[in-house]
Amino acid sequence: MNIVLFHSTYGLRPAVRDFADRLAAAGHEVHTPDLFEGRTFDSLEEGMAHRDELGRDELLKRAVLAAAPYSDAGLVYAGFSFGGSLAQHLALADEKARGLLLIHGTADIAEDAAVDELPVALHIADPDPFETQDWINAWYLRMRRTGAEVEISFYRGAGHLYTDPGLPDYDEQAAEATFEGARAFVEQL
Repeated sequence: MNIVLFHSTYGLRPAVRDFADRLAAAGHEVHTPDLFEGRTFDSLEEGMAHRDELGRDELLKRAVLAAAPYSDAGLVYAGFSFGGSLAQHLALADEKARGLLLIHGTADIAEDAAVDELPVALHIADPDPFETQDWINAWYLRMRRTGAEVEISFYRGAGHLYTDPGLPDYDEQAAEATFEGARAFVEQL
């Protein structure tokens, strides 16, 4: 399977590369575009400031350009936190998308978004300070209305970015369960 995996506002950190490497070892072709051009951040505030400085439109443009060379084959769009929101926008706009894998984050859904049974998997902390239960419930219903087939995995007690061992939210058990769930999701496509 051909996968494009977008990083969070922390940048393309080793945890994202390791996740991609593990998917590649399972037989998938994984692309990890660096939307921040080499910059990584140790704090959420610094990463968000950089994201905001670049602007959402610029980052979405970079994401589209990064995915374009691979999209003819039908991509699985994936992303961590903010990268998940970019992946979601691209997957809902790409009629050839094979799947959408969201880790730690979602995004608003356009009213006119429509897909044909797009497989979607969301892995998220419970509770998550950026993705409240009310938001996730509403997101799920809106995503189902688009025609997507959605599965959500919650990780009780994990912090927001629980898959990155270099961050305070890290939860080894939840991170491993997320990887195994992601691998199984991609392999069923």
